[in-house]
Amino acid sequence: MTASPAPGKEQFDEADPRASDQQPRRRRARRRRRVIASTALLTVVGLLLANAASVNWQSAPATGNSIVHLDGGDINVRQDGPRDAPALVLVHGLGASTEWWTSIIPTLATSHRVIRIDLLGHGRSAKPTGGGYDIPQQGRRVGQALDQLGIEQAMVIGHSTGGYVATALAEHRGDLVIALALINTGPRLDAFISDGPVGKLVFVPVLGQLLWRLRTDGILRRGLSTAFAPGFHVPQQLVDDTRGMTYHSLTATSRASDDYLTQRQLPDRLTIVGKPLLVIFGERDQRWRSSSATAYRRVAGVTVELIPGVGHSPMLEDPAQTAGLLLSFFGSVAGGR
Repeated sequence: MTASPAPGKEQFDEADPRASDQQPRRRRARRRRRVIASTALLTVVGLLLANAASVNWQSAPATGNSIVHLDGGDINVRQDGPRDAPALVLVHGLGASTEWWTSIIPTLATSHRVIRIDLLGHGRSAKPTGGGYDIPQQGRRVGQALDQLGIEQAMVIGHSTGGYVATALAEHRGDLVIALALINTGPRLDAFISDGPVGKLVFVPVLGQLLWRLRTDGILRRGLSTAFAPGFHVPQQLVDDTRGMTYHSLTATSRASDDYLTQRQLPDRLTIVGKPLLVIFGERDQRWRSSSATAYRRVAGVTVELIPGVGHSPMLEDPAQTAGLLLSFFGSVAGGR
């Protein structure tokens, strides 16, 4: 009797009915994984777009105890010093508020009526979702607020973006503005250095809105660090100021500043305005090249002061020297008048 040969692999394959099903089953599994991955991706994209739309349309009303009611948005105003003294108007920069001037108020208010204004979209002022953030509109709004306060003439100080608003106010209301002081206000766009990696990401569509939604004190503090010389401790109040903005008010104001400079460089505007002008720059500015302050020297009669050891915000980093320069300048303007 002849022995049957031992079964080989082929025989087992033929005998096992599951073998022929393995390949189709693998294909079905791969299809399911692709469907799950695609569904997850579409879900994430949908959530990101929904978040972007939600963040873009956030708004907030004005708050506080001293609100000036204006068409297009109510404005928060703070006053210090004697009401019958010469008026000094302080206009903060992007992402800031009236709190950024606190360190120099005691010095300025001894001899002046100091008026601090929260720009539309900032601090305790209203934060509408529509327009109103263009620099000329911001300037006109400051003028309307001063009219309601009974101010007929004022010396105006602007920090960074606030310097554009101060200039726009002088362009629109030459009767109201008798002198200007600009603190670390970039004269032209090519003088801009950077607002740091956080600042760049905030303006990336969809990703920026997500970052704004997830913003923490740490993220905001890193973003604000470029507003000072390296190593400066950013106070919590400044972090809170930026957190209190809406995404729309922040990005709309930033774009408005770029548009204002693109249309005409600041020294050219100030030459036409023809007001006494003081320009202060911190030499360690991380946002604007401090060397660009020389661009203002073509404005007739300008005084340019560079402060060593400080960055983009001298009124916070060296309040004593900053206040001294301001009082000396405005004293000379008053004496000349």
